Amino acid sequence: MAAVAHPDRRRTAVRPERTDRLLSLGAAILFAAAVAAIVRGHAQWRMVPPLIWLHLLTILVATTLTPVMLLRMRGDRRHRTTGKVWMAAMLATAITSLFIHVSGPGQFSVIHLLSLWTLIQVPLIWWTARRHDVTRHRRAVHGMVIGALLVAGFFTFPFHRLLGTWLFR
Repeated sequence: MAAVAHPDRRRTAVRPERTDRLLSLGAAILFAAAVAAIVRGHAQWRMVPPLIWLHLLTILVATTLTPVMLLRMRGDRRHRTTGKVWMAAMLATAITSLFIHVSGPGQFSVIHLLSLWTLIQVPLIWWTARRHDVTRHRRAVHGMVIGALLVAGFFTFPFHRLLGTWLFR
């Protein structure tokens, strides 16, 4: 049985904007750098706690799905499914990060503010999509990719952090 589209929900292809292409490129570069760091750090894998592995896995899922979401047609079932997985990965990344402390338990850093922001923004992204508020949805997704993915991702490489140590040693 063929699916019948609701008359008020016409599918129109939304072409990627320049911002979508730049953010996709940034996500792809971040993914490649993270994978390269993980591969280079293979000698220390056994010393990495499971929570860190879970955190890395969830962010790699979100980073992989970012270009998929931004560069293909939007509004169809595949985009919605991809978006739900992306949102779940972003939430899981934010939640796991709240339990990762460099200085000791309860010692939060500035980067934890991005985790809290993610916990607020992800429901907003879902809500704007449900309301078909395309402009707010797109802005919220772009902000999330810039702040919680690219900026936070950048800060995983300097300052003697795990991925930076593995990549640049």
